[in-house]
Amino acid sequence: MRLFLREHIPLFMFWIVQQILVLLVYWYDGYDHPLTALYASFLSLVMFLAYLIYRYYTHRQLYTRLSHTPANLKDSIYQDEPAPLPSAISRLLDIQFRHYQEQLKKYERQRQEHLVFMNQWVHQMKTPLSVIDLITQGEDEPQYENISEEADRMRQGLEMVLYMARLETFEQDFHVDRTLLRSLVQEVIHENKRYFIRSQVYPDNQVNDQFHVTTDAKWLRFILQQLLTNAIKYSSGTRSTIRFSAHTRDEALVLELRDAGIGIPKSDISRVFRPFFTGENGRTYKESTGMGLYLVKEVLDRLGHDIELESKVNQGTTVRIIFPYS
Repeated sequence: MRLFLREHIPLFMFWIVQQILVLLVYWYDGYDHPLTALYASFLSLVMFLAYLIYRYYTHRQLYTRLSHTPANLKDSIYQDEPAPLPSAISRLLDIQFRHYQEQLKKYERQRQEHLVFMNQWVHQMKTPLSVIDLITQGEDEPQYENISEEADRMRQGLEMVLYMARLETFEQDFHVDRTLLRSLVQEVIHENKRYFIRSQVYPDNQVNDQFHVTTDAKWLRFILQQLLTNAIKYSSGTRSTIRFSAHTRDEALVLELRDAGIGIPKSDISRVFRPFFTGENGRTYKESTGMGLYLVKEVLDRLGHDIELESKVNQGTTVRIIFPYS
């Protein structure tokens, strides 16, 4: 109703000016019957109000749609409009909605094709990496160690690509279960044992055997893999310890990963979870993609867990994953 009144204020003002002009014409022409003139103006006002009532009645659905945000696109379309203008607008919205649906279906089809391609490509690349592992296994020569190291980096990159693609269909690839936290941490440490040895860094799993979390074990393993890879990379050569521990805090269980690496500058801490952000350390470590912590934050948000990060330059970094008790 308010939108209708605002739209017709100019028309009402025009009607007033028109009535004044008509009365002035009659007055200057010598017509001196004011009651008759006022009666004529009153009839004109009644006809004008009748027109406004009719227009509001025939356009009320249009004004209602324009005044309230629809819950979805389909709610903004009415098929049976009594007036030409609302009917034409509804037809236009219906056509636009159909074009929008066609574009969405097109993009969804392209996205699915891209996802399938990425999954197939990643799995195909894992086969030659497995062959490389078999060739370099048990060899002590430096060139074989370098090949094995590069193969591990490629494997980690492929895993990131695979999980990045799966993130688009997270709800379809999501399974919540009760998971023993220490065992999961130990699995991730074992998967990175060669990386620990090459980097001269040592793991320390102090997570209590009694701690369980309700989460998706596969996605949590991916998160721990990303965090541990970062911790090893930025602690390489320090002969320090990367420590996993867990404790309760308020109404939550906290898993903590602490390293003694190069740390993160204070100016970068607030931006480390942004996609493709590498910061000061990215200038030193050229292989940094800036996607690891971004994916960690995205997955944790979808799992309903929180993350905290503290760091000091040349002293190390502490990352905490917070599992609220449900």
